[in-house]
Amino acid sequence: MAKKTVEDIDLKGKKVLVRADFNVPVSDGAITDDTRIKAALPTIKYVTQHGGKTILLSHLGRVKTEEDKEGQSLAPVAKRLGELLDRDVTFVSETHGEDLEKAIADMQDGEIVVLENTRFEDVDGKKESKNDPELGKYWASLADVFVNDAFGTAHRSHASNVGIASTGIPTVAGFLMEKEIKFIGEAVDDPKRPMIAILGGAKVSDKIGVIENLIEKADKILIGGGMTYTFYKAKGEDIGNSMVEEDKVELAKSLIEKAGDKLVLPVDSVTAKEFSNDVATETHEGPIPEGQMGLDIGPKTVEAFSDILKDAKTVVWNGPMGVFEMSNFAKGTIGICEAIANLQGANTIIGGGDSAAAAESLGFADKFTHISTGGGASLELLEGKTLPGLAAINDK
Repeated sequence: MAKKTVEDIDLKGKKVLVRADFNVPVSDGAITDDTRIKAALPTIKYVTQHGGKTILLSHLGRVKTEEDKEGQSLAPVAKRLGELLDRDVTFVSETHGEDLEKAIADMQDGEIVVLENTRFEDVDGKKESKNDPELGKYWASLADVFVNDAFGTAHRSHASNVGIASTGIPTVAGFLMEKEIKFIGEAVDDPKRPMIAILGGAKVSDKIGVIENLIEKADKILIGGGMTYTFYKAKGEDIGNSMVEEDKVELAKSLIEKAGDKLVLPVDSVTAKEFSNDVATETHEGPIPEGQMGLDIGPKTVEAFSDILKDAKTVVWNGPMGVFEMSNFAKGTIGICEAIANLQGANTIIGGGDSAAAAESLGFADKFTHISTGGGASLELLEGKTLPGLAAINDK
């Protein structure tokens, strides 16, 4: 369903409330990764260039007590934003109140104000994360237009997204939100074929909905990571000491039956005696011997998966192929990353989370069509779920 975007609305002279995703890592008051701030720049620049008064709000971390506020202020974000834009950005150290209202009343067209962390409202009864209607109404009252550009929280029904939108204020998507809807939505609902999904990570339970949805949509689903061994067990294969979700073995069995030859499991594994980078590794085809645990897909699997991928026109990847943080068990993830990165003319999408971190740390980020900024939100889109933050945006 087509949603209105920031380009569909007149911004000149308007107070424009923008929900951004500035949930960045901060250590000792310094931002250690400003990727999410940079991702918000196109929308902020567009609003300012079109004469809107930009009022930015975002959450940062989790805040439950007064003590949690320590080190969770958006002040460093406002400072970094000013540096990136090379212009003044006003930071107001409150989420509501007279100082904030005065700062907004004094704004000239094209100016920018950043509010304090929306989660500070959670100290007094979780008003932000429990979507307190009065809080949503208050924030909406500060502006004429609401732009939701925070895909990372689109799967949550919070006061700063759904709460504001539900007051009836004109609500549109920012460019980042629009991009996420376009790439992930199209990849699942209207893909160029063949469409290959690669799912990794530790647990089947995290990916059940995704696998069930993609059985209908994908041409092949390649499985890697720790969840491989729950599927192995479902097929009656020995898994040694590998990780397994005993309570999901029957479910894995039914997914194998339902998917048929669409579901492709690894043919070999890199194993070790313990979960450590300092022990000897072995490579085993099929069953895992007693005393060994599977910690990565093996070289034959990388080859087999790469062969399936070579003709792909759409690839969606979510979850690493092994314990990629340890160099001995990173080869599978690197191999798959390379295979996708080298595809010509394919739509290649990483659904946030660990696979995004892997692509970035391995230096492949610019080789993908799209890397999602929201792990949980992109997973729910891949599951075919309706995201509340997205549903609250006005339709075209």
